[in-house]
Amino acid sequence: QLQLEESGGGSVQAGGSLRLSCTASGFADDVYCLAWFRQAPGQEREGVGVLNSDGTTTYADSVKGRFTISEDKEKNVLHLQMNNLKPEDSGMYYCAADPDSIRVPLKRDYFENWGQGTQVTVSS
Repeated sequence: QLQLEESGGGSVQAGGSLRLSCTASGFADDVYCLAWFRQAPGQEREGVGVLNSDGTTTYADSVKGRFTISEDKEKNVLHLQMNNLKPEDSGMYYCAADPDSIRVPLKRDYFENWGQGTQVTVSS
């Protein structure tokens, strides 16, 4: 059974940094895509970035140049390094997985496996 658990959320002032982690387990093989999504109150869940099985990444325009996704394959941990945070980056951040694809679009409908989320709050 595929399981995802996020950690690392917290409160930070604008311009600060946070590093989120997602511990993943239960993959049947090495073909999977891992992504970060976020959702602010009253807003739809939106994609932040995806790390595809072929090593490519896709980021939302709003975070390009500020956020970086990486994976520690040995520990099966996905990281999201967030720099120069802005108040509009606040929200619940979710880890998501597609355990079958080599590459997927950064769209919610492509992911069936989700973690419980970790809260990020950026104050101005």
